[in-house]
Amino acid sequence: MYGPSQSSTYTTGVNVSLWAEIIVMKALDFSLSSEGRRRSGEIRPDEKESSLTVNGPIAVTEKPQIPVTYQQPSYIRINLWLRDAIELCASMRGLGWDFGIGIYVPKHTRPLDRGPFVIATLRSFIRNFLMLDFLEWLLKLFPGVGDPRGGSIFYPQLPPLQRYAVSTTIHTLSGSCLLAGFGMCYDLLTLVGVVFFHDSPNDWPPIMDDPWSSDSLHEFWAIRWHQLFRRAFTFFGGYPGQLIAGNIGAVFGTFIASGLYHECAMYGMGRGFDHRPPMFFAIQGPLLVLERFWKMMTGRRVGGWPGRLWVYFVILVLGQPMLDSWHTRGLGGGMVIPPVVSPVRMVLFPVVSNIVERWQH
Repeated sequence: MYGPSQSSTYTTGVNVSLWAEIIVMKALDFSLSSEGRRRSGEIRPDEKESSLTVNGPIAVTEKPQIPVTYQQPSYIRINLWLRDAIELCASMRGLGWDFGIGIYVPKHTRPLDRGPFVIATLRSFIRNFLMLDFLEWLLKLFPGVGDPRGGSIFYPQLPPLQRYAVSTTIHTLSGSCLLAGFGMCYDLLTLVGVVFFHDSPNDWPPIMDDPWSSDSLHEFWAIRWHQLFRRAFTFFGGYPGQLIAGNIGAVFGTFIASGLYHECAMYGMGRGFDHRPPMFFAIQGPLLVLERFWKMMTGRRVGGWPGRLWVYFVILVLGQPMLDSWHTRGLGGGMVIPPVVSPVRMVLFPVVSNIVERWQH
């Protein structure tokens, strides 16, 4: 039998693999940077661009001061250099750093006053937690998919119409779980940063910008979807691709790196390597080129309701083989929220089970 320990092992394997890849990327990125990483506005470490003044032949520089958005509370004693080092190692989008220049940052949707911001973030965390708990419970109701041993989202015993209706439902639930999980984890990190380390609320913009409202693949990947791994994919695939084939090569290389990144994380579960996830990400490059070609031919960008249907087709239909690969290897059976802290398993599931039993009798 596969119990909670096996489910936890699978989930841990994926998470460890994801972070190991990021650590390798950051180590290579930092070591290959001849001038080191700099904060935005610095011309070199500890030297602000605006602070360089010339008095005759002598250039005078000043070290940058603590950012105005950060006021170190009395109960925290961290040197600025140590704080910068921790922030640099932990930063994924590079906000406030040279490698984050040009990245899309969603607009704030919460009040920026500290008290109301914390309350709004706490509410968002609870909402995302409950949503993830409920969606995970629903996924585990599907035979095979909710088992750590894995199972296909395509049930061959069903007629084609019902089969793909079920697979689309599982696919949509899985994507919604992913969105709720990202939101929950980011809300938790935001609360830690703002409450315990006294970060400014302005330093914690939203992680996503409503991906469901995307009306083109370009908007989906470059704006609406999270940009946490943008630097990693650009470093591993975008730069090599640009050297080979210019801007088009950079786009293709970035998505190829993304596909390999996701598949190598799944490989950490010990269930082998599958070509379907890398293929899904790899085709995003040609599809984005197709959108550019459409604009060149018609003079209009992909958009509106036809553009939204196009995005939904690519993500919800073409993406199903990728998700099937993951669920076949047991991803849906992994334990995300332990039963001991799950309101659905502690309250909702017993109530529903009791109602069902009474109805059957």
